[in-house]
Amino acid sequence: MPDWSYHPLFKPWLSILPGNAGREIIHRGMSAISQLPGGRPFIEFLGHMSPSEKLNRKLFGLHFDSPVALSGKIDPRLSGIKAFQNLGFGAIEAGPITRFPREPETSAFLSKANDALILPEHTETIGLTATKSKLTKPRTVPVLIRLEEPLILAQHLKDEGDAYIIEIDSIESIWDLTHIKTVLENKPILLAISHSTVDDNFLKLKSASHFVDGIMIEEDRTLINGKQVLPLQQIDGMFHALNIIKNEIDLPVVTSGGVDEPADALSLFKSGAELVFLSGGYVASGPGLPKRINEALLDELGDKRKELAGWIWYWLFGLFILLGGALILFFSFTKVILSYDEAFMQMTRLELMAYNPNLYKFMSHDRMTLAGTMISGGFIYMQLARYGIRYGIHWAKRAFDIGAITGFLGILLFLGFGYWDCLHGLLWLVLLPFYIAGYIKTRSADQSPSSKNRTNHSSWKKAVYDQLLFVILGFSFVLGGIVISTIGVTSVFVDTDLTYICMTPDQMNELNEKLIPVIAHDRAGFGSALFSVGLLVLTLSLWGFHEGSAWVWRTYLIGGIPAFAAGIFTHLYIGYIDFIHLLPAYFALALYIGGLWLTKDYFRPKS
Repeated sequence: MPDWSYHPLFKPWLSILPGNAGREIIHRGMSAISQLPGGRPFIEFLGHMSPSEKLNRKLFGLHFDSPVALSGKIDPRLSGIKAFQNLGFGAIEAGPITRFPREPETSAFLSKANDALILPEHTETIGLTATKSKLTKPRTVPVLIRLEEPLILAQHLKDEGDAYIIEIDSIESIWDLTHIKTVLENKPILLAISHSTVDDNFLKLKSASHFVDGIMIEEDRTLINGKQVLPLQQIDGMFHALNIIKNEIDLPVVTSGGVDEPADALSLFKSGAELVFLSGGYVASGPGLPKRINEALLDELGDKRKELAGWIWYWLFGLFILLGGALILFFSFTKVILSYDEAFMQMTRLELMAYNPNLYKFMSHDRMTLAGTMISGGFIYMQLARYGIRYGIHWAKRAFDIGAITGFLGILLFLGFGYWDCLHGLLWLVLLPFYIAGYIKTRSADQSPSSKNRTNHSSWKKAVYDQLLFVILGFSFVLGGIVISTIGVTSVFVDTDLTYICMTPDQMNELNEKLIPVIAHDRAGFGSALFSVGLLVLTLSLWGFHEGSAWVWRTYLIGGIPAFAAGIFTHLYIGYIDFIHLLPAYFALALYIGGLWLTKDYFRPKS
């Protein structure tokens, strides 16, 4: 569940559901999707959250894909544990675990008034038996189990976790730790302590540190009216505790809570934290927070990526599509019907114009809209190649390949009515070697994107909603392409088309039985182009929203103009202005203008 769906769509209404129903609907829904065939790739498609290999680290003898982890407070029932492994986390905490289930006295919720996560006084748990059934293997990330009764539960859960968390208040003596360590067969143990109690318990902490593998500094909680109040902003206390422990104890230190935005996590890493577990900030900022932190970490590394020489082949691929679209646009404003069209129909364009001028205009409008879509698509391809694939960005190559392959396959639609368009066929043959060369020479494009985003500022908050507009726009183009292609290979016309032309399909067949195949191939071709360009817009919207990426905004701005100009003004040019027919185009234009206006600050270059 990316931020663009969480904040505008799910969070507003799920938060008003009674009890913890909203949380469980989200977690169970995501887990169910992740376990379906193709579910994990689908989640990755929506969010592209997999962390870069540059963020991998070894700690406690374990491998972590990312230094960002999830606190057990977020998923006490472990209903989302299958899904969270796909959302950019390097580890997941389970627990606290108790012997028997414990139902919450009150609901957990995020308090905007207190800027805090509110939990029941006694944390909700599902008990030992249910926990063991949830923590099944194989797993893609390490699971750290928090033991509320470590002396009792260690024996039962020694095979379930990759590491264990024990709160300092739950042990009475050092010998408890040695016994637990033996029972757990020397698996890693982290000793947890709230940041405000480090000073008072430092001697105990230092003594215990000889028997554990790491220390977890936790957020503070206050008990008010039978509820735990965990303020989101606790970063200063975390810094203080980190400095004390790092100066006196030679152990890895991780933190839990106190992170509301990427800047908080970066500050903790700079102060010496090895891992950062997200808590209430994850609920407040949204599921995209781990991805934002991972991308900010990459930006902090400041590594210069090597250019891939093969990007130029992809760029030329886009250029030839753009030029092909421009050529088709030229013909659509001049001859419209080309010589090979006339040869196939055995009818000249002058004869067609004389018989029904509106039919001739209708054919020109089909070719104009195809041309505009191709010009827009070509420009988007060129931008992806120049600013993404050139620097080895994986998502840009993946978006390019998805659009190109579907575009190539779309040529099969031309054959449905037995008419082969020589110009399209020639363009297909010209493009194919450029695409193959680009694909082969850029196979090493495996770099993750970095981001300048650090805080939850107003431009970011607007961009979350605006990203949804562009996602809807891309999906609308994809859906429109499917509908138009389907019409092109079946009925060919919609009712408003026939009203404008003032002819029925039977009358057209009586005029020339090869006329409809020519029109159908144009319609199917336009639908195919719209489908592949829609996929480009959709993937750009899903994966390309990074603060300061001005080239993405320019891609939307310049890339959209030819398609919308051809799609709307062409109809005005030929007098085909039926409101219902143009309503989808007006809807798409509103999304386009709204998205551009509201994201201009977010995409503005950052120093």
